[in-house]
Amino acid sequence: MEWTMDGVRVVLAATGSGSGKTMITCSLLRALSKRGKKVQAFKCGPDYIDPMFHEKVLGVPSRNLDLYFTGEEETRALFALDNHADISVIEGVMGLYDGLGGICEDASAYHLAKVLKAPILLIVDAHGMGLSVLAQIAGFLSMDKEHLIKGILLNKTSEDFYRNIAPLIESELSIKVYGHFPQEKDLQLDSRYLGLKLPGEIEDLQERCDRAAQVLEKSFRLDEFLEMAAAEGKAHPLKIQTPVWMNPLLEKGSAQTCASVGQAEKPVRIGVARDEAFCFYYRDNLRMLEAAGAELVPFSPLRDQKLPDDLDGLLLGGGYPELKAAQLSANTGMCTAVREAILAGMPSLAECGGFMYLHDWIQVKKKEEGNAAESLESYSMAGVLHGNCFDTGRLVRFGYAEFKEKNTGLVIRGHEFHYFDSSCCGTDCVAVKPVTGRSWECMATGDNHFWGFGHLYYPSAPEFVEWFVGACRKWRDGGRNGQQEA
Repeated sequence: MEWTMDGVRVVLAATGSGSGKTMITCSLLRALSKRGKKVQAFKCGPDYIDPMFHEKVLGVPSRNLDLYFTGEEETRALFALDNHADISVIEGVMGLYDGLGGICEDASAYHLAKVLKAPILLIVDAHGMGLSVLAQIAGFLSMDKEHLIKGILLNKTSEDFYRNIAPLIESELSIKVYGHFPQEKDLQLDSRYLGLKLPGEIEDLQERCDRAAQVLEKSFRLDEFLEMAAAEGKAHPLKIQTPVWMNPLLEKGSAQTCASVGQAEKPVRIGVARDEAFCFYYRDNLRMLEAAGAELVPFSPLRDQKLPDDLDGLLLGGGYPELKAAQLSANTGMCTAVREAILAGMPSLAECGGFMYLHDWIQVKKKEEGNAAESLESYSMAGVLHGNCFDTGRLVRFGYAEFKEKNTGLVIRGHEFHYFDSSCCGTDCVAVKPVTGRSWECMATGDNHFWGFGHLYYPSAPEFVEWFVGACRKWRDGGRNGQQEA
C-alpha cells in the first residue's frame, strides 16, 4: 500500500550526549499536550528509557525509529503507522551526526531527519560558553548538506546571555534562535550507569515536567516554531510504502501472522515479565507479537508467586535485575515456576536482564558506606542456565550487532548494552558489529527458545515473530505434557 503523509514533524537533536535532549523533549511534549495538541513521540536509536519518559509525560506509548534495524522505506512506514497526531516529536540520539560506530552518518539523528524530511531543532549546551558558541553552531551547519537545521535552542544558559548572543547567531549564521532553557538543577533528570533513572524512580517527575513546560513556554517561541514545522511538513510530504509484513499491524485485533494472511485462530498466551526489574521492551516488538496471534499477559517476577494460568510461552525482557537481585532471589516461587515451565518445554525468549534471570546466580558488587573495599554478594535466580552473571565494571560488547543463528541461518538485528557478563553466554549464534566487522559467539537457542544478552528488534526479521508464535501454538496444541525438550 502506498500513500502520502504531510503531517507536522520535528527532530530534536543535540551537539552531543548529555546536552539535555530528554528534558527539553519532555518539556515540549508537556507544553504541546497542555495546549490540547495530539502528540506522538518517537526516539531515534536503540533506547528504552527515553520513550518511558515520553510515555509518562503524554500518557500514550512512544516508539523507536532506528535505521540500522530497518531500512529507510520500512522506517518511514513505522513512523506513519497509526500516527494521526497533530505533531510528531522525534528525540535524537547522541550528537546530531553520530551514526554507526560513531564514525559515519548512517543511523544517526541526521540520517533519520533526512528520511522523514523533518526539520531539526538543534539543542546546544551553551553552559560555560561565550562567542565560541557561534563556532560550534557554524560547524554543525556546515555539515548540514540538506539544510534541515531550521532552528537553535540554547540550553543551560541565562536569559541575559541568550538575549545578547541570539542576535549575533542569527546575523552571522542566518539561523533562527527560537529561545533558551535556563540551567535549573531541580529540573534536571537523574542518571545511572545505563542512562537516566527510570521514570518510576523519580518521585516528582510529573511536577518537574509541569514546571519545565511552564519555563519553556516563557523562554521559547513555541508559536513560531510550530508555524515553521507545519510549513515544512506541507512543503515536504512523505511517500509511505507499507511492506507486506506490516499489514497485520494495520488491522487491530488481527490474529494473522506478520508474514502471511491466514485464518484467525485463538490467540496464544505469552507471559511478559513487566515490573521494575524487567521493563525494556520495544513497542513495535510487542505489536508484532499481538498481530501474529499472541495475547500478552503481564506478570511480575518480583511480586507474583506463580506464573499466570494457561501460558503458551514466556518473554523475559531486559531491565535492571541486578538492582532487584535480592527481591528476585527471595521470590523462590516464581524462580521455580519459570524454571519448571521452561524445562517442561514452554517456548521462551530472554533478552539481557531476562537472560541473566535464567542463570543460577547473579553476583552483585556491594560497597558499604565509609569503606572503599567492595564485596561480592551472590543471589540465586531461576537456575535454567547453570552459570553465573557478574559485574565487569565496564560496558561489554557495547553497541549494534547482527545476530545469525548457526543452525537455521536466521538473521536478526539488535544491540548489546550491559555491564554484566556471563560464564555461559552461549555459542549458537554469531554476532557481527557493523562498520568494524568484529564478531563473537553468543546466544543459547533451540527449537523453542532464544536467550542471550542481545536486545532484539523484531521488525528487522519478521520471520522471527512467526517462528516464536508458531512454537507457542505448537506447545499449546500438543507440547504441554513435556514432549518437547527445552
